[in-house]
Amino acid sequence: MIKTVKLCRQFIDRHLSILLQGETGVGKDVFARALHAESERRDKPFVAVNCAAIPDTLLDSELFGYAPGTFTGGLKGGKIGKIVASDGGTLFLDEIGDMPLELQARLLRVLAEREVTPLGAVDPIPVDIKLICATHRNLTELVEAGRFREDLYYRINGAKFTLPPLRDRQDIEALILSILRDEGGADRDTIISREAWKSFLGYAWPGNIRQLRNVVVYSLYNCENNRIEASDLPQDLNRSVATASAPPDRLASFSTLRQHKDRAEMERLMEALEKARWRVTDAALSLGISRATAHRKMKEYGILRPGSR
Repeated sequence: MIKTVKLCRQFIDRHLSILLQGETGVGKDVFARALHAESERRDKPFVAVNCAAIPDTLLDSELFGYAPGTFTGGLKGGKIGKIVASDGGTLFLDEIGDMPLELQARLLRVLAEREVTPLGAVDPIPVDIKLICATHRNLTELVEAGRFREDLYYRINGAKFTLPPLRDRQDIEALILSILRDEGGADRDTIISREAWKSFLGYAWPGNIRQLRNVVVYSLYNCENNRIEASDLPQDLNRSVATASAPPDRLASFSTLRQHKDRAEMERLMEALEKARWRVTDAALSLGISRATAHRKMKEYGILRPGSR
């Protein structure tokens, strides 16, 4: 994932289209928005279109727009399509593998000529867009089956990146903590029990990050006393991990982080205590916190003075 991020940063401001591949729920849309936010076009529009969510009969007008009077019942002044709306910025076409063949031909012309002609219009409109496409489908197989234009495939495939599924990533713990922070769990001092961590880390996550977010949010508001237990997770998830276990090294390395805070905070506290020869007052002073706060964090993280029981 880190390698993919580094490479994308090198290509985001080049004159190449970017194709993101990966299973449903891996965060392709979030990744595309992050690329736009780091690009030279960050102050220009980011326009997203889900090609699978819009009916074929409407996708044409959504993308290319239409001139006044083109349709009975259409907007009196016509409609600006998503392509024109993204002029100067980034156009994100999600699930492009579901785009109908006839629209693929029109999109290819836009990319080749860098201009778009709205439905019912005569004069083309010049456009300057950065194109990012995403799909969970195998476009090569679609091309071989005649369901995706080969020339369009090579046009959008300027730089192709595959986002890994959640089961192959090593930062599930960090993602869970980030979701908790986003949902205000940090303000509530929420704790995740060891058994809950075991369930989180032992599950295969077929729905990837989208499913992970749903489960974490559900568990946060389903728990009592701001402590997430394994029983607070959805029942089907617990059943799936009943006969499985999380990798021992990952579970052991994270089991002492009882509070959903950064592991780095615990390490800084340990380092300060060791340098202060376990004089809590001195360690707290070096960290710029009160003695009471230091004691509270020691309790939260399960930190005991050497020789204590």
